[in-house]
Amino acid sequence: MDEVKKLLEGFADEAAEGLPPADIDADIARGRRALRRVKRRRRVTGVLCVAAASAAVFAVGNQVKWWRGADTPPVAAGGETKPTIASGSTTPSATAGEGTMSLFSSGVELTANKQTWNTIGCTLAPVGWAPEKPIAANRVVLAQPEMRTAEVAAKVVLERRESALTLDGVRVSDAAGKTYHVGTYSGRLTGQVKLADQWLLVEAPAGSPEWTDETLRRFLGSCTIN
Repeated sequence: MDEVKKLLEGFADEAAEGLPPADIDADIARGRRALRRVKRRRRVTGVLCVAAASAAVFAVGNQVKWWRGADTPPVAAGGETKPTIASGSTTPSATAGEGTMSLFSSGVELTANKQTWNTIGCTLAPVGWAPEKPIAANRVVLAQPEMRTAEVAAKVVLERRESALTLDGVRVSDAAGKTYHVGTYSGRLTGQVKLADQWLLVEAPAGSPEWTDETLRRFLGSCTIN
């Protein structure tokens, strides 16, 4: 080990002999200047970083504002944002509700009837329904062609009667000089109107929400007794 140490020390002395004398003061001055340059670069870099971060925040903020829309009101701290509705306008829910009411208010579609029935005649008839034959003198039963049931409660029944039925939950309305009574009878939506000295009765199919009071009144209003 001693021989190795001596050999290394010899190499170090030979390498040092070729170097110029050390100038410690000059090295310290150069080190201080380099340190000041490093500090200045750090300050400049920090300023640039802050500026870049501010620009990014500003750009993102503008994009968020653009995405939200110029007309969106600001959000109050801890509060809820409510949409601003212009005067005279309606909310989407109200518009949708009105559209739904107008769409289903007419119920079953009625079309012109060109068929001749018995003593009961109607200028309108529900689409897809036709009278079963034979047709009785004072009674018409309407069914759909694909029906394969003898259950009358599933069909539309028109009947000429001497007296009115007692309906549950009756709703009375007047139109074109006629008084319509609409309610339920044996669980079925039923309407009746007095024509001259007799009553015309219409029973809608049981459990059929497509038949409404309005549909029943329109259908009854198109019928006469001969």
